[in-house]
Amino acid sequence: MDFNTAVLERSHQQPVVVDFWAPWCGPCRVLGPTIEQLAEEQADKWDLVKVNTEEEPMVAQDYQIKSIPSVKLFHKGQVIAEFAGAQPRKMIEGWLLEHLPDERKEDLQSLLDGADSPEGLARLEAFVADNPDLMEAKVGLAKRLAFSDTETALSLVEGIKAGHEYADTAIDIRTVGDLLAYEGDGSPAAEALILARTALGAADHEVAIQQIIAAVTIDKTLAKDLPRRAAIAFFRLLGNADPLTKNYRWRFDMALY
Repeated sequence: MDFNTAVLERSHQQPVVVDFWAPWCGPCRVLGPTIEQLAEEQADKWDLVKVNTEEEPMVAQDYQIKSIPSVKLFHKGQVIAEFAGAQPRKMIEGWLLEHLPDERKEDLQSLLDGADSPEGLARLEAFVADNPDLMEAKVGLAKRLAFSDTETALSLVEGIKAGHEYADTAIDIRTVGDLLAYEGDGSPAAEALILARTALGAADHEVAIQQIIAAVTIDKTLAKDLPRRAAIAFFRLLGNADPLTKNYRWRFDMALY
């Protein structure tokens, strides 16, 4: 096998997954059929090259293969991700999803950076519509719609469950939904949350966070910790660089503790 041609050169056209194995290796025989099936199913996204370390000891040495099976992902001639051992199919699928290069993500970043304007937001929405499989895009749009169109934001993160890469963002958006749906119980803390809900509906984010912090000060445990959860969601969705986060996060921390 010409490793340079089959892997290094080819990886400039399409990512190449290399499975380092040997015939005597039991775990290799477990991993092999799984990764081969995935390669067949995803042939349009990546190539699989199997390297028998018994036949290619120098290649194994060059890539510091100390145990097998060992799997490495090559892109543009370089190893960009790897794992060792006979991993289950679900884990390998997640590994591929996380590490396979995707040119769409480069386009997405520029769209996310420009989504503060109505025109930029419209472009991001169109991108998500054209790329429904790109979860990073759906979550990015959901974050930007969390306060202005919470219903749509909730639909974008509907399938995200605990343990998912974007679980925290989904929780934050659902918390905003909880706040907007909150009817109150007549208590002072509840009245502050109602004022926060009204301000959020009017896109007055500063008054909203002021009232959320007021509710935290009065009763942070109200409605299953809604004041505390709402403040955390507010700051995480805005991000650390946002002026409201910088100005009010410390006040929330003081009210909380």
